[in-house]
Amino acid sequence: MIGQMMQQPLQVSSLLRHAERHHGEQWVVSRRVEGDIHRYTYRDLARRARQLAKAMGALGVLPGQRVGTLAWNGYRHLELYYAVSGSGAVLHTLNPRLHVDQLVWIAEHAQDQVLCFDKTFLPIVEAVADRLKGVRHFVLMTDREHMPSESAIPHLLCYEELMAAQDDHFEWPALDENTASSLCYTSGTTGNPKGVLYSHRSTLLHTLASALPDSLNLSGRDTILPVVPMFHVNAWGLPYSACMVGAKLVFPGPGLDGKSLYELFESEGVTLSAGVPTVWQGLLSHVQAQGLRFSTMNRTVIGGSACPPSMMEMFEDTYGVQVIHAWGMTELSPIGTVGVLKAEQLAWPKEQRRAALAKQGRSPFGIDMKIIDAQGDELPWDGKSAGDLLVRGAWVVERYFGLDASPLENSWFPTGDVATIDAQGFMNITDRSKDVIKSGGEWIGSIDLENIAMAHPAVAMAACIAARHPKWDERPLLIVTLKPGAELSREAMLNFFEGRIAKWWTPDDVVFVDAIPLGATGKMLKHQLRDKFQNHLLPQG
Repeated sequence: MIGQMMQQPLQVSSLLRHAERHHGEQWVVSRRVEGDIHRYTYRDLARRARQLAKAMGALGVLPGQRVGTLAWNGYRHLELYYAVSGSGAVLHTLNPRLHVDQLVWIAEHAQDQVLCFDKTFLPIVEAVADRLKGVRHFVLMTDREHMPSESAIPHLLCYEELMAAQDDHFEWPALDENTASSLCYTSGTTGNPKGVLYSHRSTLLHTLASALPDSLNLSGRDTILPVVPMFHVNAWGLPYSACMVGAKLVFPGPGLDGKSLYELFESEGVTLSAGVPTVWQGLLSHVQAQGLRFSTMNRTVIGGSACPPSMMEMFEDTYGVQVIHAWGMTELSPIGTVGVLKAEQLAWPKEQRRAALAKQGRSPFGIDMKIIDAQGDELPWDGKSAGDLLVRGAWVVERYFGLDASPLENSWFPTGDVATIDAQGFMNITDRSKDVIKSGGEWIGSIDLENIAMAHPAVAMAACIAARHPKWDERPLLIVTLKPGAELSREAMLNFFEGRIAKWWTPDDVVFVDAIPLGATGKMLKHQLRDKFQNHLLPQG
């Protein structure tokens, strides 16, 4: 017997329709690239998103085709989120922090038809435009007043002029909820980046789960400022969940320094923000140095890399701000676990509560997880047994975009992390099964760095490991053996990376050794190097 209920497909456009009808007066505030503060309402957002959907159609964008973005967090980027996905096309957010060669590869692999970008990134786009063979239209996300007088990009289009040419009479199409909505690429730590193609269904389910009290606890009483970029796994879903619950939304634009963020927090009454630990280090340094307090902010979501316990303590003990520790991946849309205590844990002693909250947290409904040993057998949730972490769920990748083979293992996704899970369901990552480096919430590929180093004529062997860093959590440390009779300085080795990688990937230091330890099969024993050099970049007391 089939239930007799309405069939309403889960669609991204339904979030915007709900916002327009039920909290259309709520504000969306943006610090623009142009330097000023822009304000409008969800009602304005809905109207302009319809205009933009028609503008994309006028450019020839068809359902299923990809529209790329290179943009900061702002209202125009938000309009693209809804206009592109809502019309049946696919929003593809590009990470401008990647090396230009990777940006070109990703845009070409995604087959982007249109590229919309902020003026900040005009020099980057001008430098690579002739290499983007599939892009038919380049759109600068500004108004006529701020368009360049000339550009190396032929027929550069103006975003606001495209919008003004259309009215807002547009009906969002009825889409199968499994239709693709957006596309994000992983950081490409081993080989080329991989695309994760989200659906309307997965996005809506992730949105619902993220707002739950035991997740990010979002409501229409909140003012949310996502510091995490909209090009980083869709700003952890906050542009969708804020729209769903009717929270005031504040976008920081390119100003991510502590002073700029604090000013926005205070002037706009921000109650919740989200970002990686390195951003909060800058904010806390500014607040401490100026003797400031937070008048409205009461929660911050910290993810991307583990939150240092000292940071959690400072936020909570000194400033009265609750830290919500979260873990996720591009492949998980991204939320996998959130650190929110259960009722019985609230009665625990303070240090015991803090120890639980320092872990990555527990899964919301919609995500299941387990840890397995080398034989594939599931390990107990005792907080001690460590194994490979596997997940599955309604917003977990099934296969990568453009690849036939699925990464799943017996219907579970292998995260590449080693973890424990305790009796309360709190997961704690203890190690990484892949030799990658996570710096300020962004992945750096050690193999790529090793391959470049070994291309130097003086280098016999090179290993790159994650060394602990006081600001960035981890930074790459290069360990090198030289060929007999060869000479090479630290500076010459580091200069060899220039132009070959994104600048922030460059190792912080080089250690020259007589030999790199090898295993029986000839593989480098990186765990031995980590044991010896993991504290190399920390201040030596």
